[in-house]
Amino acid sequence: MHNFEDELMCPICYSIFEDPRILPCSHTFCRSCLENVLQASGNFYIWRPLRIPLKCPNCRSIIEIAPTGIESLPVNFALRAIIEKYQQEDHPDVVFCPEHSRQPLNVYCLLDKKLVCGHCLTVGQHHGHPIDDLQSAYLKKKDTPQKLLKQLTDTHWTDITNLIEKLEQQKSHSQEMIQGDKEVVLQYFEELTATLEQQKKIFLTALCDVGNLLNQEYTPHIERMKEIREQQLELMTMTTSLQEESPLKFLEKIDNICQRVQILEQRPLPEVRPLEIYPRVSQVLKEWSRTEIGEIKQALIPEMKISSIRMPPSCPDKDKKVEFFQILSFSVLLLLAFCFYQYIVTFLHEVPSVCFSEVFLSVYQSLSSNLPDLKGILCHTLYLLKEFVGKIISL
Repeated sequence: MHNFEDELMCPICYSIFEDPRILPCSHTFCRSCLENVLQASGNFYIWRPLRIPLKCPNCRSIIEIAPTGIESLPVNFALRAIIEKYQQEDHPDVVFCPEHSRQPLNVYCLLDKKLVCGHCLTVGQHHGHPIDDLQSAYLKKKDTPQKLLKQLTDTHWTDITNLIEKLEQQKSHSQEMIQGDKEVVLQYFEELTATLEQQKKIFLTALCDVGNLLNQEYTPHIERMKEIREQQLELMTMTTSLQEESPLKFLEKIDNICQRVQILEQRPLPEVRPLEIYPRVSQVLKEWSRTEIGEIKQALIPEMKISSIRMPPSCPDKDKKVEFFQILSFSVLLLLAFCFYQYIVTFLHEVPSVCFSEVFLSVYQSLSSNLPDLKGILCHTLYLLKEFVGKIISL
């Protein structure tokens, strides 16, 4: 603050003088400040009760004042006039306290780190706080930035820099590992997708082949039946039109129509037998569901066929048991035939040739008539046996 403004400040409250009173020692103070000093001292001379002692806050000299107190001290009119003139003028470079009117912020509060006025220190919220002059406080802290810079450039901060570089390197290395793992995952699933796509194509091709077999089986019969139905409709039309013919034309055509009807009725109809597809895709995929992912590429896709034998419906809970007992029965039959091979041969030698011929002929005729059915059963049994052996080997 400007030196002139410092001269207008009370040395007790650090505010601009209010009702300045001058002591006999020529020092000036605010009236209220002197009253506070007098009240705090509370000393009276016993031998001169009509006088009140007061110690000057500046020079420490003892001054005796009248019993009326501070009011008896003379007013410093010259100083009051200067203050009034000063307060009437504008001072743009002076910042006044927002809480106390016309009181400049001229003291630095060390506790709150801010400029305050004298009233803030005496009666305001900064009462009792340590204070200092702004310039003095600045000079005391002026060298602090250099000390901080020196402190911030010591080995501790160098270690922090090295640690940051090390962490950055580790982070970069970890990110490279993650990127490599991503590429491995992408490649793995691309290969897995390609394998699944290839297996899907094989499945669909097998189903298309089975569809072609079904077409070859059903289409000729359907075409033949359509042909017979067309002939039937044609004969019905011809028979209906005979009602309008003349007797001569009627007799000429009726015999021909009768012959054609008789031939059409005697024409043999195909035997309709339901065809089954085996093995069913649901059964194969059920086995696949228990296959390891890495073994999908080696998983076998069985050849799909059709048969006129109706296969037993697959039960989700009994598929394994049914297959096992079928294979077990077939295996037991083969084992019995192998064990009693010599007895069977001896028995055949002892049977008369005539009886043997008749039995063999009967068996041959039975096999000939049921050969397609027997072929289907045998193929299906061999397929189950192969699957069972494959499971045992995989275990």
